[in-house]
Amino acid sequence: MPTGTLQLLVNLDRDELHSHPAAGDGHNGMQRTAGAALQGPFTTPTMIDTAEQRQIMWIAFRFGGSYPFFAADTAASHDLMIGLEDLWGRDGVTLREQLLEAPTAAAKLQLLQNALLARAVRPLDRDLAVVGAAAALHRGRTVAAVADSLGWTAKRLTRRFSEQIGLTPKRFARVRRFQRVLRRSASEVTSVDWARLAAECGFYDQAHLIHEFRAHAGTTPLEYSPRSPAELNHVPV
Repeated sequence: MPTGTLQLLVNLDRDELHSHPAAGDGHNGMQRTAGAALQGPFTTPTMIDTAEQRQIMWIAFRFGGSYPFFAADTAASHDLMIGLEDLWGRDGVTLREQLLEAPTAAAKLQLLQNALLARAVRPLDRDLAVVGAAAALHRGRTVAAVADSLGWTAKRLTRRFSEQIGLTPKRFARVRRFQRVLRRSASEVTSVDWARLAAECGFYDQAHLIHEFRAHAGTTPLEYSPRSPAELNHVPV
């Protein structure tokens, strides 16, 4: 399921990664890269081959956390898997080789951290205005209210937010609203009252919730069955 965040993925089992669009989501086919890639913030569900989860390292960036390390505009990464060699050149190729040679998990983590710090192209401090905007949208504030609270125009918010988060504020807000529904549904003791959750999470009505659920999950709320209570974004197919 989409979360609105970026990930750096390194497949240590074999030198390839795939992103399979979920059936019927309107995406333009499978994406394939070498074994190290940046996965942009997705807005649609994707299929994961479990064979690619045998031995994998990844960094799940916080809101805006990837921005210091990649010269390319983050806004260009949404709904894409980009090979690390396309972003870091030769360093993107050798990173996986170095991780394979590192003797322990701790050594691999240290190496990955050092690689990021060495490739930083911007200050490491996150833009607090953009981070605050992301947090407010995550909680359910409207785009207009967030822009007003910052004293920004909607155009300025969209430009700053998109280049650092990878999605427009509106798209990001939609994905995070969907994530609020998933978490609220997981906390229900008995059967989930989807009509009530729709109202509490900011949807117009239950039909609106079902439409958004299909767009982001590829299934309906009633068909949704996560792999485990701790893995709400993973549904076996």
